[in-house]
Amino acid sequence: MTPLDDLFSTDESRAESQLEKVVTLNPAEISDFPNHPFKVKQDEAMAEMVDSIRKYGVLVPALVRPKEDGGYEMVAGHRRKFAAALAELTEIPCIVRNLTDDEATIIMVDSNLQRETILPSEKAFAYKMKLDAMKRQGQRSDLTSRPLDTKSRSDEQLAKDSPDSARQIQRFIRLTELIPSVLQMVDDGKIAFRPAVELSYLSKNQQEALYSTMECEDCTPSLAQAIKMKEFSKDGKLTDEVILSIMQEEKPNQKEQFKMPKERINKYFAPGTPAQKIEDTIIKALELYRKRERQKGMER
Repeated sequence: MTPLDDLFSTDESRAESQLEKVVTLNPAEISDFPNHPFKVKQDEAMAEMVDSIRKYGVLVPALVRPKEDGGYEMVAGHRRKFAAALAELTEIPCIVRNLTDDEATIIMVDSNLQRETILPSEKAFAYKMKLDAMKRQGQRSDLTSRPLDTKSRSDEQLAKDSPDSARQIQRFIRLTELIPSVLQMVDDGKIAFRPAVELSYLSKNQQEALYSTMECEDCTPSLAQAIKMKEFSKDGKLTDEVILSIMQEEKPNQKEQFKMPKERINKYFAPGTPAQKIEDTIIKALELYRKRERQKGMER
């Protein structure tokens, strides 16, 4: 039976009711996306966003979806919601959209991958979440798009919509197999990306043993050492003693290192800035400083 409201409504009014509209919602009514892989930090960039929101409000609406038990779930706009709460706003503009879990996951990942600075761990779990969602969509028959019925096709589609190649995406996803303490070292720039990928093939217990060795010996593995440990692990021969022996090997390109506490330079770099970029920036700054000092000497 046709609903009574439909009998007295026009095609135009029914179409208008389906259009998305911007509504205002209390941030407290919006829950975070489950297992959101992107960290929301109270850093310098967040402080600037809070100041901007206090002056102008939230200019770009967040994207939320209604929850079955009431309230809303954030899809895109976690940083805006956090900043609005710090600015003590009781309302923010939101677009409410009905989305399945997989649709929401894909949008959430895509909206965050455009950020300028992303930690390796954030990319790793984000890519994994999106790829899993795409594979599940490929198993459904009610989608209008062509089903992604194979793993390779899902990988190719993910790479097409992402800043990384399919091979690089798979490397990032491997990082989700690292134990938290080792993964944190990757985020901190203490372990390079490629060695970290190789270490992801070690068992959890082997990774724990490696972490203890790195702490005691104050060292991190090169790519060659990581590959060697992976091979020993594959053969079932990677013991604590073998890990120590490999880590004590002198690296072919080993040079004297100058170390500086990271907290002394944190304020000059955005969170997640790669170690190599930090090093390059410091070198450029020192070169500029030396040039200015020479110019001062010539003017005296």
